[in-house]
This record gives sequence, C-alpha cells and structure tokens, in this order.
Amino acid sequence: MTTTFSIVTISFNQAEFIERTILSVLQQAEAGIEYIIVDPGSTDGSRDIIERYRGRVSKIIYDEDAGPADGLNRGFSCASGEWYGYINSDDFYLPGGIASAAIAARRYGQAGAIVGNGYLVDSNDNVLKKSVSTRFSLFEALHGACFSLQQSTFYRADAFWRAGGFNIQNNTCWDGEILFELARAGYPIERFYADVGAFRIHSQSITGSGRLNQQYLRDVGAIFERTAGRRRTDFDRFMTGPCVRAWARLKDPRRNLDLALDRWRRAGVAPA
Repeated sequence: MTTTFSIVTISFNQAEFIERTILSVLQQAEAGIEYIIVDPGSTDGSRDIIERYRGRVSKIIYDEDAGPADGLNRGFSCASGEWYGYINSDDFYLPGGIASAAIAARRYGQAGAIVGNGYLVDSNDNVLKKSVSTRFSLFEALHGACFSLQQSTFYRADAFWRAGGFNIQNNTCWDGEILFELARAGYPIERFYADVGAFRIHSQSITGSGRLNQQYLRDVGAIFERTAGRRRTDFDRFMTGPCVRAWARLKDPRRNLDLALDRWRRAGVAPA
C-alpha cells in the first residue's frame, strides 16, 4: 500500500541554497510525493530559481503571510497527502530519506508524528556531526530532555489539523510546539531509526546567527506554561530540568552509542 506525503518548502531570501533544497525533494522520486513551495516575498532571486522548477512542483504560493508558521499552514492547507513534512529553503533531504519515512509511517500508522535522524551540515554540505532524535515524552520534553530533528519529522495530516496546526504566534519553535499539542491530544510521537534530512548551520540561519534567542526563550516559556498550567520556575531550570535530561540520556543507550560512534569517526578513531 502506498503512503502519500506532501512536502512544503518555506522560502525567503535563501537563493544561495534553495536549488539544493528543491532538488533534494524532487530526487525522492520513489516516494511519489506532492511538493509545494511557499515564498511570501523573496527579493534575492529565489523566485527565479523556483520558477525553473514550476513544471515539476505541485503548487507554488507567492502570497504574503504572517510568518513561517503561517506560510507552512497555508502550504499544508493545499496538500492532499496522508503525511506532511517540511524542509526549509536552506536544508535538504538525504537520498531515500522520504522512502524510509514512508516505511515508518506504515509501521506507526496511529502516530501523530514520526521522527527520524540526520546530520548537521555547513554552508558547503560538509557534515559537521550526526543528529539523532530522542524518544518523545511529554514530561521529558517539558523539561528540555527531548530533541526531534525537524528535517526528519513528519506529521499525520488529520492529526496535524486536529492539534490546531502550527501556532502562527510562535516564530522560533513552532515545529516543537506542534509535538506538544499532538501529545496533549493523545497522539503518540514515534521515533524511527533512519537518516532522512540535513539541517544546515550557517551565519544567516536562525540557529547560526542567534538573532532570535530571546524570542525563543519566550516561546519556550509560553509552551511550558500552557502545557504545565503554571510558569516555569528557577527550580525547573536548575534542578528538575538537568535531572530529567540526565535520566533521559541514561535510558537511551542506542542514541548514546550512535553519537559516540559519530564522534569517534570524526576523530578518526572508528572506521567510516
């Protein structure tokens, strides 16, 4: 049985990288995906690059939006796939990544989201390190003990909308917030072991530049307050959080081994 995927790319002034992104999606031919690109107003030539691929893309949306989360919601509102994924215009999928996700989607058909692994890369596609997602627990996520690689995360379409879609007021971690909302709605978040996507770190990215760090802390605080029903305290930050994170690492030996092997390989200690 075929599992259908709709992939959205949100694009804004990333002409240096967007062609790499587009090709990484189009090369997932075996997965039979629907591909939607949203660009609310690039002025750096990104739209010229997008237009080169119009005949191979399912839909292109050039409407203005209220931010990345709003743009993604608009893209997904046009989608017909059973599962949704999105890849930013400076990131990319690995060969066969979505096919691996399709296997996981069939295995975890009742999940609200499935989360795989991948890599962190630099502006030249050089691998910086492996990125391994954790198992998801609402309590552990509340205390910063869960990590889900967005470039390897996919949402079941009906669950995504029942959970409210992405919060358009959240400008830094809407991808993390939707996992909280899915879990609160009773949907499992399942991890699968396959390398799916690459997250690019560069000077202009949100992570690389650090320009939204304070906003991120406010967004995380709002998620905590809504989920826990109270404000985050210093005890949460400096006592409960570190203890929960240590316990989460301790009970995930496979992830620990994968990360250790990656460090050894990059150090030249273990074979590639």
